[in-house]
Amino acid sequence: MIPRTLFDADLEGFRDSVRKFLEQEAAPHHEQWEKDGQVSREIWHKAGELGFLCPTLPEEYGGVGADFRYSAVVMEEVAKAGLTGIGWSLHSDIVAPYIYNWGTDEQKARYLPKLASGEMVGAIAMTEPGAGSDLQGVKSTAIKDGDHYLLNGSKTFITNGQLADLVVVVAKTDPKEGAKGTSLFIVESTAEGFEKGQNLNKVGMKAQDTSELFFQDVKVPAENLLGGREGQGFIQLMSELPAERLQVALTAVAASEAAWQWTLDYVKERKAFGKPVVAFQNTRFKLAELKAEITAARVFTDRCLELHLEKKLDIPTAAMLKQHTTDLQCRVMDECVQLHGGYGYMWEYPIARAWADSRVQRIYAGTNEIMKEIVARSF
Repeated sequence: MIPRTLFDADLEGFRDSVRKFLEQEAAPHHEQWEKDGQVSREIWHKAGELGFLCPTLPEEYGGVGADFRYSAVVMEEVAKAGLTGIGWSLHSDIVAPYIYNWGTDEQKARYLPKLASGEMVGAIAMTEPGAGSDLQGVKSTAIKDGDHYLLNGSKTFITNGQLADLVVVVAKTDPKEGAKGTSLFIVESTAEGFEKGQNLNKVGMKAQDTSELFFQDVKVPAENLLGGREGQGFIQLMSELPAERLQVALTAVAASEAAWQWTLDYVKERKAFGKPVVAFQNTRFKLAELKAEITAARVFTDRCLELHLEKKLDIPTAAMLKQHTTDLQCRVMDECVQLHGGYGYMWEYPIARAWADSRVQRIYAGTNEIMKEIVARSF
């Protein structure tokens, strides 16, 4: 294995703490969470107490002032363990940064400590039934009315939607202006007129609550306009998307590494025609091919992580990364299921769950077709 030079002894110690926490506090409950369609509130509170939520926030806002590598460690360990119900990365590394990077001082002081502690669970509501990856096609509106805005519209496929106490909502404050008329709002789930729809029944990620959200004349205080200025939403969204796509890539590679190891362990034990499956040339060659591709993806991902730490990760590079690593993840899962044979299709085997969980990675955070379009436009 190529050494990961970005991760020193302190980070590896932190990784060990996260891994042990997940083994003790999450893994034994994940099957039940899959049946429930969401994880427990308790796991959020425990993670907050140990500093696993929002680690990059400064201490004044409840974080520990760590750099993004600590967030990467949490994402990777959750992915390696197959604990796809845990929506910490969206909460810690998408929702919280929107507020920290773009919010007013009052917004930061009011919400960030609660996100860091797990007292509040965060979500972001971009996708609409008719818009998908087209953020410029958002139809939800937030029209100024005195000291508040009237928010109307609906969102779908919202991660953490059932548990969310705080949702960053994308809406048009000036529908005639297109992208320039887009703004972001911090909306609390207790607001009158805000309703959570059904917990969507997905193909994979069964323990991850993913919901429809509805807003009917929701009165959002004017001070909850993110950053305090209208029309900044599209700029805010674009600035944070490279980090979001890096996060998807980090989980894609970590999940691929885990699936490869599960499969190697399985084919060493499983016998066919009187000998271990790993003894067949096809098995060894498939595993060798996957190992090379995963290693290359790891190097690319770590380089993009390094660029992100230096604030140099641009939109086209992040798009290439997201598209490449998630395409690879789906290919790895498919090959690993095949090497497991019939048992690979059984839900009790982690590879079956990982195969089902992986497919959405090519869709959210912008479909891979959109990623290719972004790259093509940069030529």
